[in-house]
Amino acid sequence: MDVEHLISIIEQYGYAALFFSLWLGIVGLPIPDEVIVMTGGAVTSMGILQPLLAFFIVYLGVISGLSLGYVLGRFLGTTVLDRLRRKKKMDKYITFSENLVHKYGNFTICISYFLPIVRHIIPYIVGINKMSFKRYALFSYSTGLIWTLIFFLLGHFFGDHVQTAGELIHRYGLQIALLLMVLAILFFIMKYVWGKKTTEE
Repeated sequence: MDVEHLISIIEQYGYAALFFSLWLGIVGLPIPDEVIVMTGGAVTSMGILQPLLAFFIVYLGVISGLSLGYVLGRFLGTTVLDRLRRKKKMDKYITFSENLVHKYGNFTICISYFLPIVRHIIPYIVGINKMSFKRYALFSYSTGLIWTLIFFLLGHFFGDHVQTAGELIHRYGLQIALLLMVLAILFFIMKYVWGKKTTEE
């Protein structure tokens, strides 16, 4: 599935398409979360959806999908991880995620948002470790709000490059995300300075 196909689905089904695309990301929908969130921002710049409501729906989709992982981990225990470990590719991500939890504790939830695949595994692990939902929500929902806002705004202002940017972020994770954040900040600073100069003239 590419961005054009996702946009056509959003045009047809509206806000529900955004929510379920992110909520179903937990079961391996073939499009990175970053791309979906950025597409949510892009369709608001096209006038397809209303920005504030679209952002709220996108945020709700992100935290609902990850919360499902927490609930599965809490009530099914290691059953889910044992099944995932059978896949060699997933085993290395699970081991990496477990090491992160051991090293950084609760803050792993915040870090994991910027690490593709790992962001879906961490909720399972903290659920298995019986972290209270209140604590999980505190760390996950606050970081999720920031993460969603970053990628939603990137999609809104750089909508033409959603597919490329999203795939790079999914592949290289935190480094690319930080680079895009810096570029976005520079863009807004230059826009502000340019606008100020134009006004003064």
